[in-house]
Amino acid sequence: MFWKKKPKYQVTHVTDQNFDELVQNSPIPVLLDFYADWCGPCKVIGPIITELAEEYEGRALVAKVNSEVNPRLSQFFKIKSIPTLIVIHQNIAHERFNGLVPKPNLEEILDEYIRGDHDITSEEE
Repeated sequence: MFWKKKPKYQVTHVTDQNFDELVQNSPIPVLLDFYADWCGPCKVIGPIITELAEEYEGRALVAKVNSEVNPRLSQFFKIKSIPTLIVIHQNIAHERFNGLVPKPNLEEILDEYIRGDHDITSEEE
């Protein structure tokens, strides 16, 4: 029926255990959102991350990492404040943003990586 709500999109959650499988070996760009449940700004950016995850499904992986539950990832990426957003492409962390980032800016960044504007050439390796 037309008045039923659309089911809420389920964002992928990256953990210490599934990081290698989901992120490290990803053939598409990855945007990780490091957050905590108690964090006010994280709650503001959360719906944006969900929208991006749905809109970019299959072209980029937009995922969340609970920094309190996944201490190894938080330590590895040296997360000092949340929210922290990290763009990973070709197994390299390219960009990092702390705090709130507007959705159009995140779309522009993801589109650049999807187009291949940041691909690694053999000279850079």
